[in-house]
Amino acid sequence: MSNAALAEALPAPSVILQLLAKLGIACREVSENLALPAARRVQASLLEDSVGTLLVLFPQSQLLDLNRLTELTGRKLVAVKADRLERMLGKHRLTRLPALPPLTSSPCLYDERLLQEAQLLIESGNPGTLLEIAGSDFRRLLEKASAARFGVPLEQIRPNLDRPDDDSAEITQAVKAFTARRIQQRLEETIEIPPLPETAQKIIKLRVDPNATVEDITGVVETDPALAAQVVSWAASPYYAAPGKIRSVEDAIVRVLGFDLVINLALGLALGKTLSLPKDQPQHATPYWQQAIYTAAVIEGLTRAIPRTERPEAGLTYLGGLLHSIGYLVLAHIFPPHFSLICRHLEVNPHVQHNLVEQHLLGITRDQIGAWLMRTWDMPEEIYTALRFQHDPDYAGSNASYANLICLANGLLRQNGIGSGPQEEVPQALLDRLDIPRDKAEDAVRKVLDAEAALRELALQMNPPH
Repeated sequence: MSNAALAEALPAPSVILQLLAKLGIACREVSENLALPAARRVQASLLEDSVGTLLVLFPQSQLLDLNRLTELTGRKLVAVKADRLERMLGKHRLTRLPALPPLTSSPCLYDERLLQEAQLLIESGNPGTLLEIAGSDFRRLLEKASAARFGVPLEQIRPNLDRPDDDSAEITQAVKAFTARRIQQRLEETIEIPPLPETAQKIIKLRVDPNATVEDITGVVETDPALAAQVVSWAASPYYAAPGKIRSVEDAIVRVLGFDLVINLALGLALGKTLSLPKDQPQHATPYWQQAIYTAAVIEGLTRAIPRTERPEAGLTYLGGLLHSIGYLVLAHIFPPHFSLICRHLEVNPHVQHNLVEQHLLGITRDQIGAWLMRTWDMPEEIYTALRFQHDPDYAGSNASYANLICLANGLLRQNGIGSGPQEEVPQALLDRLDIPRDKAEDAVRKVLDAEAALRELALQMNPPH
């Protein structure tokens, strides 16, 4: 939880305190913070199918495996739709779901390992405040509930963070396993990935040409009308506050955006458009292009905060931000029947990083597959590294700053409610490695959040509503 979020903590709702008092359950209000042990924090998920709803309780140190739940119950359960859950909570004036079976009329299933803890922490119903309840008292709340073991300890899920040479074999193995087990069709000799677009090929050539001029990049961008329109609208956005009207691509480059930003922006847009957005996505997910643009914008500010002598190439750090989640699109492209399974697991595990969910279900992560695609497309090594190691805050290998910047940007955005996964404290070691003071990092995020409306407008241009 960010400091801002902690400042907005509300006391526990009276309806919850009265319910516990009526049941004779003692509780203590605790301010939510990131140091509280996950094994003591109870995650409550309200699931449903055609039979009805089921309240599922498990510790935040575990991942809820919907496949195991199906084996246990014989039911194919998914998260209750967000608007329905909001209406249900709204009746009690709550914004979060407390792990209290008496509050709902739903049957309850809990992971029996919860009761190994002497004290448990549950959501109070208001953000920022938890309720601490003795394990013996919590057991009384579960008298009518059923016990089982269905959670997967997060410590057992180990994404490949340090063996990039194994990526190709692991991706092939995952495709073979899923094809043989579920799709029942012949596996092609190669994974079908769209070829690098012609526009992107031309831009890459310009990127490595030390003699390339504004006229060169203008010529390439103008051959792609959709790309040209986006570059012009980017420059005209309130985010850049350009004086006067932007009349052409060249005008956008010379007066507002600059050569490096346009060349990397154009490349990011061309590559991102190669893979279509999946129709399915997790509830509450930040839209793909919104996440990409916010991340790139934060990285732009973070890069400027790095001392000039240590600063990585600004255009490439921005491009890394734009493309950081392209592996998400590739997963949807390669595993279409199973991508929805990933989405459903992300919905019921909001406390878990997406790379752990993907590792558990597929044996690979979007980071591995996105980095593999960058290699396939002969993208710069800095971009490969940025995508491959973006979830490792301790990565200190070659081109580390590119990966570290994505890790930092996404961590800061999550603390402000943008992006999926748990809110975690940004490690001081990560800031130290980049030589960015914490207050400068928070300033970079604040600038992006202040310009949220302008950036959201840019994101809509990437994926206009039909």
